[in-house]
Amino acid sequence: TTFQDGGEEVEEGAVYNVTLKKVQIQQAANKGARWLGGEGDQLPPEHTVRQYETSKIRAIKAGTLEKLVENLLTAFGDADFSYISIFLSTYRAFASTKAVLELLLDRFGNLETLSHGEVANLNSFESEIILRAEIASVLRAWLDQCSEDFREPPDHTCLLKLLDYLKNNMPNSDMESKVQNLLKQFQNQEAETVDGFCSTSSSDVADGEELQICNPEEFSSFQDHVVAEQLTYMDVMLFKKVVPYHCLGSIWSQRDKKENKNLAPTVRATITQFNAVTKCVVSTILSTKELKIQQRAKIIEKWIHIAHECRILKNFSSLRAIISALQSNSIYRLKMTWMCVSKDILLMYEELSEIFSDHDNYLTSRELLMKEATSKFANLDSSEKENQKKSQKRLQLQKNKGVMQGTVPYLGTFLTDLIMLDTALQDYVEGGLINFEKRRREFEVIAQIKLLQSSCNSYCLIPDQKFIEWFQRQQHLTEEESYKLSREVEAAADTHVLSPKSQKSMVKRISTLFLGTDVITPPKEQPPKSSPLGGSSGESTDSASVSSCEFNHSETEDVCMTPISTPDDPLKKVQLGPQCHHELAVGGSDKCSILDKAGGSDSGSVSDKGSSSMPCISSKVLPAYNRQSGGACIIRVSMNGINDSVYKSILITNQDRIPDVTQRALLKHNMEPDAVEDYELVQVISEDKELVFPRDANVFYGMNSHVNFNFILRKKA
Repeated sequence: TTFQDGGEEVEEGAVYNVTLKKVQIQQAANKGARWLGGEGDQLPPEHTVRQYETSKIRAIKAGTLEKLVENLLTAFGDADFSYISIFLSTYRAFASTKAVLELLLDRFGNLETLSHGEVANLNSFESEIILRAEIASVLRAWLDQCSEDFREPPDHTCLLKLLDYLKNNMPNSDMESKVQNLLKQFQNQEAETVDGFCSTSSSDVADGEELQICNPEEFSSFQDHVVAEQLTYMDVMLFKKVVPYHCLGSIWSQRDKKENKNLAPTVRATITQFNAVTKCVVSTILSTKELKIQQRAKIIEKWIHIAHECRILKNFSSLRAIISALQSNSIYRLKMTWMCVSKDILLMYEELSEIFSDHDNYLTSRELLMKEATSKFANLDSSEKENQKKSQKRLQLQKNKGVMQGTVPYLGTFLTDLIMLDTALQDYVEGGLINFEKRRREFEVIAQIKLLQSSCNSYCLIPDQKFIEWFQRQQHLTEEESYKLSREVEAAADTHVLSPKSQKSMVKRISTLFLGTDVITPPKEQPPKSSPLGGSSGESTDSASVSSCEFNHSETEDVCMTPISTPDDPLKKVQLGPQCHHELAVGGSDKCSILDKAGGSDSGSVSDKGSSSMPCISSKVLPAYNRQSGGACIIRVSMNGINDSVYKSILITNQDRIPDVTQRALLKHNMEPDAVEDYELVQVISEDKELVFPRDANVFYGMNSHVNFNFILRKKA
């Protein structure tokens, strides 16, 4: 089979991409078949007569909403077999459920005849039957794939409209029963609040039950694999509930507006859980000041072991949360405590940290996720023999249970990719047509999320109420509190039992392990910023930031995420912002950028299609952060004096001047766009240098392309 580009076809209100598919057909010449040695109509390959058949595949590229809905009924005839799934997964970015349902039922559902190809020449009765079958097929797919679209408490208007249509046109059908059951299910769940999506998060503490400071003995009583399994259980329950369209960049990027405080609750729930895990790690290490250095080191070792167990379970969400917490400023600076962590454990920690290295747009974690997305078990490979032996032993125990494992991803990866796609690609093309090519690209990411959600059904985990209750009761420290405790703990450790000789040997051991022959020189301590590490238990953590390729830890747009350490400096200082979750979720247009500083591909690498793999979205090169390409690039702009840690990703071209970029940045930050003249745009060159742009300067050509593309919008003096 070969494919050939057939160009474009333009109709009123729609543009189609045409592909010619050429298929080879083998046929035998009946005459003389027996004489040539064939049986019946079959011929030997060398005597086969080859014929080719060419068919046309039409895929809509752009169109009006009416044309896109009409294409739901004709897509199979045009051989665009994935169109229905793509439309249903992405239409919320440009239309409402009500608008699509009205077009489908009121306009096309009432037509007596159809004007398209195979139905046009049939009589009215046959056309009506075919039309009804096509609409039924679309509705069935809609209910199966995106039933959450019809959740509109308390009235459920769209679902009632659909039920009325089915009663009149398809009475007593299976679909009518399904809609009735779905309506009852929604009505029974109306009493649940948005917090119902995060029933296992730390915010849901039983009434009258107070938060408590972590008891090290109680925490130590939980076995490492039990903690990892329970964290995985909570992550799985939340990830399976994620509504894919909530992750779309055009939707997720609007979550900061006051009227959207309840937007995308399923995504917010995963972020809240991620942050809860990170804060739990910090609080267990710091909350008890009376601990000896060795005891505190044992807690760090325990969390590293738990992270390793999460790796075996293929739970990349909690794995990243734990690593982020251990790399936070308040934990990193515990130099004396880290000196007491054993060499083997430090090596394990280094290897786990390398999974989330930001090198080449987090390529390592992306490739690992693609490799293990649908595999039965984790593929563990440790460079340290002792760790590899332990890993294989634990993995073998998992295999002996005979239960396959799913994969819990770091959702920030996908959130970042979707926000970057939304930033880089236009919503509408010439003529005001909806750019459906953009939706096809977004669906390639959405399809990965759905595939991983399906794989999570393989987990067979039983909740441990004792641990879950303990986890929910933990009192979380703010960033100021954790930093203060960290200083007190370290000050006490300086006067503790370690002799100068033992301190010297430990420093030498760690420095040799991580930095060759150099001695670790801790960076100058900086007091924490006013933003809380995670806030008190009552504070919202919905806007956790997401790092660039997965979520940009070092420069998230919503929250200051923890940068992942590099192999050269595993204990690199990092800031753990108020939200520790998806760096990706906030990227692009709202809080986190999808690309790392190295300027990887904008959409992030995704595996090629094939067995046990996910679709690829890297076939086209889009503008990337920290890289000018094709006359365009993506910059990050923060508002001076409002929230310096929150970045918005802006796509600029070589035609954009200061007023245009300033206006777009103000809109992104939900500021009044008419105030352009009151602001100036500044590029941050270094800590003590900046580039201030003249009023009508061309940003693309005027910017310094050899440093990070970080800009500040501030009021003129």
